[in-house]
Amino acid sequence: MKVLISDALSEHGVKILRDSGLDVDVNTKLSNEELQEQIGQYDALVIRSATKVNAKVIEAATNLKVVGRAGSGVDNVDLPAATKRGIVVMNTPGGNTITTAEHAFAMMVALARRIPQATASMKAGKWEKSKFMGMELQEKVLGIIGLGQIGSYLVKLAQGAAMKAIANDPYLAEDRAREMGVELVNLPDLYRRADVISLHTTMTNETRHMINADAIGKMKDGVRIINCARGGLVDENALVDALTSGKVAGAAFDVFEKEPCPPDHPLLALDNIIVTPHIGASTTEAQESVAISIAEQVVEYLTRGVARGAVNMPSAPVELLQRIQPYSLLAEQLGALEAQLCEGGIERVTIEYKGDVANESVALITPALLKGLLSPILEDTVNNVNAPVIAKERGIEVKEVRSRDAGDFTSLIRVIVDAEKKSATVAGTLFGRKDPRVVEVDAYEVDFDPRGHMLFIVNEDQPGVIGMVGQLLGEQGINIARMECSRVGQGGLALLILGLDSQVPDTILQSIRSGTNIQSVKCLQL
Repeated sequence: MKVLISDALSEHGVKILRDSGLDVDVNTKLSNEELQEQIGQYDALVIRSATKVNAKVIEAATNLKVVGRAGSGVDNVDLPAATKRGIVVMNTPGGNTITTAEHAFAMMVALARRIPQATASMKAGKWEKSKFMGMELQEKVLGIIGLGQIGSYLVKLAQGAAMKAIANDPYLAEDRAREMGVELVNLPDLYRRADVISLHTTMTNETRHMINADAIGKMKDGVRIINCARGGLVDENALVDALTSGKVAGAAFDVFEKEPCPPDHPLLALDNIIVTPHIGASTTEAQESVAISIAEQVVEYLTRGVARGAVNMPSAPVELLQRIQPYSLLAEQLGALEAQLCEGGIERVTIEYKGDVANESVALITPALLKGLLSPILEDTVNNVNAPVIAKERGIEVKEVRSRDAGDFTSLIRVIVDAEKKSATVAGTLFGRKDPRVVEVDAYEVDFDPRGHMLFIVNEDQPGVIGMVGQLLGEQGINIARMECSRVGQGGLALLILGLDSQVPDTILQSIRSGTNIQSVKCLQL
């Protein structure tokens, strides 16, 4: 398999990819048009922040399975387009936590004491001691917007400087905030109280230009604003006006709406802003860390199917993935079986998780089931990433039900598919916690290994059916490897399941269908 590295990456990361047996190309000079032309030959793309993986790139990426972002932000990747195509997008959110938080803190200190301006003055041959009056950080209120890993580490640094931390994060529990020594507040309260505001949130439609003229108007006179998170969180035109008027005493930015930042940008002409060229994560330690992490994650996914650090599908530690892998395999086989048993458009899928499996992360199992269900139906590639999206687009309602009661089994997965012409129900379990078995088909109790060529025959419970079917298959030289018989009651309908060593020709299927007491015949492949 082939991997393209389109942004600068530590040699240690490149070595990990190559040592795993992958064919690796490093080309950091590609334009977006050139990337579109070349991406079709690659199974994986490793990037940092410079490469823009837009919808056109994804459309051209006919073989792409994974995009690995060495860093935390994935704003430069079209996640909906990648997810729809079944491409896993993964990042390394913890690799640059410390270095980015340290950079934000360093910017805050430099801004408070006007260090860059004083340095420039001295290098110009001046000694302007009285000009660079600063501000102490001790006892000042730091307002942090976004208490993720970076924001949380910044709290520790600020508390070390005897600052008081308040924060806005709608996803953080009050108990966790108290443990950190942080007071959670709403945004208007944060604007009103903070002496320094530091941004550490993601870029979304809701957060774009969240710091605008209206928000600045609610802030303290003389507030200072730090942005080492995402360009575009701050309306830069509004900030220019506020810095010029003195409403905002100073700002420190590492990120900008347009990068590279144009040399004639009005922010750069102001003396009360300090700027750096998006270097928040640019330390030797951080770049080594994220390069090694993303390389290992890409290798794991391409060689073992383990999606660690995925941002567009449920992710989990390796030990959890290993534990639920047998359940995922069982679920996929049940889905594939349902696809061949039901008839007509699928309207609803109900998945019942019973017993031990109900205690697992079923969000990692359901996509496998949907993959098995949809793959035989659709021509497009279906995998665990895009299966839930495809189901939603097709108007299929997916419902999960959990129960501790699995009856006679340790775990049971039951799948009920409601379809326009014929609905179907199947259930399966694991023998020895690893071997899939189907134990229920509609009203029939069964026990069979769901793999290979199979015949499903519904017949009236009368003598001679098994003999007739066996004779027809024997005359054709088709060996029966496994056989399962089940009936609801004596003299009613029965289900005969045959596991075969080879496929049954249509002529033999027609002969079986024409036999006495035969209700239906289906040839299945799992």
